[in-house]
Amino acid sequence: MNNFVSKIGVLLVVLSSVSITAQDIHFTQFYMSPLNLNPALTGVMNCKTRMVANYRNQWAAVLAANAYNTYSVSYDQKVPVGREDFFGIGGSLWGDVAGESRFGTTQGRLSLSYSKKMFGYRKKASYLVIGADAALSSRSINKNDLRWPTQITAAGFDPTLPFNEPNFQDTDFLYPDISAGILWFSVMGNYSNWYFGAAIHHLNRPNVSFLGETVNLYSKYTIHTGMQFELQKRISLLPFAVFMSQGPHISLNAGSNIRFAMGPSRTTNQSWEVGAWYRIGNKVPSGLHSDAVILSTRFNYDQFNIGFSYDINISGLRQASAANGAFEFSMQYNICGPESRGVYCPRW
Repeated sequence: MNNFVSKIGVLLVVLSSVSITAQDIHFTQFYMSPLNLNPALTGVMNCKTRMVANYRNQWAAVLAANAYNTYSVSYDQKVPVGREDFFGIGGSLWGDVAGESRFGTTQGRLSLSYSKKMFGYRKKASYLVIGADAALSSRSINKNDLRWPTQITAAGFDPTLPFNEPNFQDTDFLYPDISAGILWFSVMGNYSNWYFGAAIHHLNRPNVSFLGETVNLYSKYTIHTGMQFELQKRISLLPFAVFMSQGPHISLNAGSNIRFAMGPSRTTNQSWEVGAWYRIGNKVPSGLHSDAVILSTRFNYDQFNIGFSYDINISGLRQASAANGAFEFSMQYNICGPESRGVYCPRW
């Protein structure tokens, strides 16, 4: 029993220290959080307006009320330019709260993009998209609730033990953030498309230190790709993959959904999806490791898209977490109306 308590105590310290030096937020359903993935995805949709909400809860099996919670809401729309091109404009707000120290980051962002038709026609065309965003972020921490290694004993956490606290200069501050991205997509009909994108976040590498030092946030590099093609009438395969690199940390999330059309016509947005994913990451400095197996489902009905996923933890923390990782919920609402121009986009 004491050994188990000790493991939990060490885990809490590890998770607290990870959160203090945390990298970016991430969503398992990255394809349902386009503005967080790549600013070049702003306005890239078949409809005119898109509203998205995402929520993620992680490590609740270990940290209970102090689990990691991440939320995001966004709005974007496309604006016609000439006969075939368009601008995308949008805004997003996301927040992340981690651990008992309530280490939190909140960011408000404005995103812009421009989509240029390279060749093709209405239902079979290829576009090049460039995008950028600018944000203002807030970072904070409750230092009074931090736990330190010298306070962890075989019996668990002992707050009466002495510890050496760092010299916190500012526990709540603001910083600017800038990102840019590029996207290529090709549409080959109502049921077939592919895309490839890349983005760089934190181009300005803002200082994020609580200690009055200079600790610049690593730039994050993202590469993502996906496609859709029909296996047979009313059944489509949608494989996706995203690779992220930020400082010494890397992550690869890859898998596929299968979409089953349910409406009176394959062209209507009435379908059900089920999928499986596999995510790997890296431990510093020991190297790559398996992180999670992910099960996901999604229901699309007219303007509404609702998704749910669950991460089954298969990393070294599974002994403490009982393999429980994270659950994630996403919802998307599209406002379409009649299309007056010849622009088709992939169905994310």
